[in-house]
Amino acid sequence: MTKTITLIEGDGIGPEVTAAATRVVSAAGADVEWDRQAAGVDAMEAHGKPLPDSVLESIERNGVALKGPVTTPVGRGFRSVNVELRKTLNLYANLRPVETLPSVPSRYETVDLVVVRENTEGLYSGLEHTVVDGVVESLKIVTRKASTRIARFAFEYAVANSRKRVTAVHKANIMKLSDGLFLQCCREVAEEYEAIEFDDRIIDALCMQLVSRPENFDMLVLPNLYGDIVSDLAAGLVGGLGMTPGANLGDELAVFEAVHGSAPDIAGRNVANPSAVIQSAILMLEHLGMREEAARIRTALRDVLARGIRTRDLGGSADTTEFADALVRSIEAS
Repeated sequence: MTKTITLIEGDGIGPEVTAAATRVVSAAGADVEWDRQAAGVDAMEAHGKPLPDSVLESIERNGVALKGPVTTPVGRGFRSVNVELRKTLNLYANLRPVETLPSVPSRYETVDLVVVRENTEGLYSGLEHTVVDGVVESLKIVTRKASTRIARFAFEYAVANSRKRVTAVHKANIMKLSDGLFLQCCREVAEEYEAIEFDDRIIDALCMQLVSRPENFDMLVLPNLYGDIVSDLAAGLVGGLGMTPGANLGDELAVFEAVHGSAPDIAGRNVANPSAVIQSAILMLEHLGMREEAARIRTALRDVLARGIRTRDLGGSADTTEFADALVRSIEAS
């Protein structure tokens, strides 16, 4: 039975990398069709807002979306499409697997960790106001419901994917009420999962330890802002944001996305690395129960990288199309 998936190509390099991903998904034999929707700069120009209602309706109808990078203006302009998608659709869990891949330039060879980020509250709640001229106040919201929910998501993922340990990350030594509540909820949930080890780290110490000995960590569960920062830091351990997938998951809906920027400076030049959105598509296919198709793509990606076929950001010479071509050939040869 054909599965319809919402496809948001995004801005900048988005159309190029998502085109590569859809080719690879098709080559793997996945029985899908794409419901194409626009969000971001082009949607703002065409519809007057960066996230049209039609996009939300499409995701709610199909249940799953694959999304390319969408531009977010810094300090001005429209609100982040990514944040609005997560909050509007209640995609409360951000999942970021981070793994060393063959022949990708990196300081480490054995990184294999999963970052789980709470996606709906914290300092990213967007509750800001000017107190007086020159003074701005931003509110950090932490609730028992959201903290318990994300902790349980992390432990359930650990059980389902044979992970051994979950580490809660916080700053409860300073923010004793907000981060203290998050840590308390994680500890309470941990008691329900005796087979999974649990510990915690203060955020600054975690960052130092993560770049020193990343192999010491298995799964991290973090509040929203910390999770955003640490997931990007972790990506830097394995070659950068161009090599790491992302998923935003709720109880009923899921959006899988490349987590890097839209890179307008190289848009249209066919040189972007499509690996992040391709790996996000792998997560998506697994989510949909298409595990054989996902495995074909994962094996092909490792094969192509191991043979030294890399895009320019990784020190190679392949352009976007050539990299996708190599993946398709590898899948067809398997």
